[in-house]
Amino acid sequence: MAELFIKQAAQYAEGRPSYPSELFEFIASKAPCQDQAWDVGTGNGQAARHLAGIFKNVIATDTSPKQLAFGPRLPNIRYQQTPQTMSAAELELDIASQSSIDVVTIAQAIHWFDLPIFYQQVKWVLKKPHGVIAAWCYTSPEVNDSVDAVFQPYYTIAAGPYWEPPRRFVDEKYKTIDFPFEPVDGADDTGPFDQFVIERLMDLDNYFTYLRSWSAYQTAREKGVELLSDDVIEEFTRAWTEDGQDQKVVKFPIYLRIGRVGNI
Repeated sequence: MAELFIKQAAQYAEGRPSYPSELFEFIASKAPCQDQAWDVGTGNGQAARHLAGIFKNVIATDTSPKQLAFGPRLPNIRYQQTPQTMSAAELELDIASQSSIDVVTIAQAIHWFDLPIFYQQVKWVLKKPHGVIAAWCYTSPEVNDSVDAVFQPYYTIAAGPYWEPPRRFVDEKYKTIDFPFEPVDGADDTGPFDQFVIERLMDLDNYFTYLRSWSAYQTAREKGVELLSDDVIEEFTRAWTEDGQDQKVVKFPIYLRIGRVGNI
């Protein structure tokens, strides 16, 4: 996973949308307390920054040091580079002791993980029985009918061959991803819940920066394919400028899986 995002770390930091505060307030409301949070696959710390405003301490981990370099430096966030697989000793030394974490969060990343190993680690570090795991993804940007009509074949046909297979879990809104946890209080199941949405004011350059932050875009370039060719840029530009507005509110629907560890 790490290699997919290293080369475009700066674009990832600039282009990726930020999450709404309501998402984190909801997650925190389900945690046993607000002492310790572990943000896994933190990337440039987008989720960690929000968590730091709620939780006393945040451990933000990623396999990519280049991504971590772009994380916001706040006194209650500890950034930690981790190997792709951690031993039990490394987990205790670098992350946390057993049953000490209130919430584990994974933003737009859990589909890349070795889930059986990761879930074993999550169940070890979370407080029993009410420690919470929350994993979410956001799906394709929604602009307007004209731009979205250009985007859909670009995403599925042009970029489609360059997505790694786990990307399908995002397309399926995390409905099909394994999630062996108990529903949190007040919920009948673990989701996915879709009551949250990212809204970001973007101009066309911002929109292209987001598209260039995709792992599929980087993979295509390494194979000698420029997905944002002059013809594609012209097509997007024509659709974007159709309404005469330079800036637009772009929406990214969020799909959340959330559960508690239970007594295991």
